[in-house]
Amino acid sequence: MSARLRNALSALLIALACLLAPFGALAAWVAYGLADTGRYVTAMAPLAADPDVREAVADGVGEGILREVDVGVSRDTAGPFVHDAARSFTRTEAFRTAWDAANRTLHDAVLRALRDRRADGRPVTVDLAPVIARVKDRLTRDHVPLARHIPVTHTEVAVVPADDVTGLRKGYRALDAAARWLPLTAVAFAVTGIAVATRRRRAVTAAGLGTALGGALLVAAVAVGRRLTLADLPEEVRRPAAGAVYDALTTTLRTVSWLLLALGLAVALASWFTGRHGPRARRRRASAAPAADPAPRPTRARA
Repeated sequence: MSARLRNALSALLIALACLLAPFGALAAWVAYGLADTGRYVTAMAPLAADPDVREAVADGVGEGILREVDVGVSRDTAGPFVHDAARSFTRTEAFRTAWDAANRTLHDAVLRALRDRRADGRPVTVDLAPVIARVKDRLTRDHVPLARHIPVTHTEVAVVPADDVTGLRKGYRALDAAARWLPLTAVAFAVTGIAVATRRRRAVTAAGLGTALGGALLVAAVAVGRRLTLADLPEEVRRPAAGAVYDALTTTLRTVSWLLLALGLAVALASWFTGRHGPRARRRRASAAPAADPAPRPTRARA
């Protein structure tokens, strides 16, 4: 194989590796981060102390209770009591326990829908009865008159519409397969591209810079995705709370993105530095230096 063909093949393989690296990181984040119930609950747990999230939960639970109550009490009279009780409940240890349990239940329900073909045509729902029961208990202890009339029924709320389940399941299957193969393929392409290059140090530098560029693009994609996600939310959804949830779920992805950027720059810098100041560079400079003039021969003095 000629040197030109080897360099062209090397450039193609390294470019493909750098292109696949951020997509592999994204797929791995979905398959091994979001799709893992334990990691999901751990990521969401700190949000139980976030003021915006607690306010959004308090408003949602309070509105849900007021819709269920029908005891002849005006909404204006009962509303402040219910909302205050719900807001007070979000500051308790019981709320943090209920928050973790609700997130675990929600995640399990979504995973079952994504992995089971029989879930097609049915929405993904969660039951709010445990949360409503705890708020009712708090209202009762605060001697709110309408507390005894709050019905603790199994109120199922759809979190994924039925029309979206099939598309999400297909996307999840594709990402699950990509998470297994894309990172390995990217590494294989990079190693092969460096191996076939005629100037391997230059190939290593190119691979490092390409990896850093992919990490930077992934960082930008996360930021743009946050803005677009919040912009597309309905007006009734609290954007600060939704932003806190987005940030919590993408923490690992942002960390991996910055690691790709840092690793790529470190590899490129190390390759460039060794090329400029390594043993081979010193030997080349020594061989290129002009030879010293030979010492003059001593002459004999004539008699």
